[in-house]
Amino acid sequence: MSGIIGKKIGMTSVFSANGKYMPCTVIEAGPCVVTQVKTLEIDGYASVQLAYDEKKEKNTSSAMKGHFAKAGTTPKRKIVEFKYFETEKNLGETVTVELFKEGDFVDIAGTSKGKGFQGVVKRHGFGGVGGTTHGQHDRLRAPGSLGASSWPSRVFKGMRMGGRMGGERVTIQNLEVIKVLAEKNLIIIKGSIAGAKGSYVTIEK
Repeated sequence: MSGIIGKKIGMTSVFSANGKYMPCTVIEAGPCVVTQVKTLEIDGYASVQLAYDEKKEKNTSSAMKGHFAKAGTTPKRKIVEFKYFETEKNLGETVTVELFKEGDFVDIAGTSKGKGFQGVVKRHGFGGVGGTTHGQHDRLRAPGSLGASSWPSRVFKGMRMGGRMGGERVTIQNLEVIKVLAEKNLIIIKGSIAGAKGSYVTIEK
C-alpha cells in the first residue's frame, strides 16, 4: 500500500466541528525520496523504497553513498520499502504528505517506548494479592504459583512472568487523519501512536 516515513513530533488536542474534544498526534511526514524501485521481473516482488531525514555524509558508508547518488539525492537516515504502491513512482521522485487527505484511515507502525525490566502487574496486568491476611505482607505484586510441582517439574514455555517490556514494533490500525498541513509537512492523526518523541514511524493507507 502507499505510504510515507515520518517522525513523531508529539501530542496535542483539537475540537471537532461539533465541539468534541479529540486527543491527536502530530507527525512530520516526508518529504521522502524514492531511492529504489523494485520490480517483479528483476527482484521477485514489486516495491518502492523511500528514504527520509538528512544524514551527514561522513557517517555514511561508501556503498550507501553510491546508492543515494543513483537516486540523485543526499544521504538519508531512514530507509523503508512499501509494497504495492498505488501510483507508479520513478527513481529520485519525491513523495510528500499530500499523499493523504482529511478523513483517510491509516495504519501507523513505530517502536514502542522501552520500559526496561518490569514485573507481572505492569507487564501483564496481574491484579496482585488482594489483602495482607494470613501473615502475608510483602507479596502484593508477586505473580503467585507458576504451575504444578512434581509433574512436570518445570515451568511451561510462554508463562507470563516479569521481564523486559517495550521496545517492540507496534502497528496501530485504522487511525483517522484529522488534518494535513502540506506546507509544513505535518499530518495530524486522531489518537495516540507507539513511540517516543522524535522516533521514526511509517504511515500506510
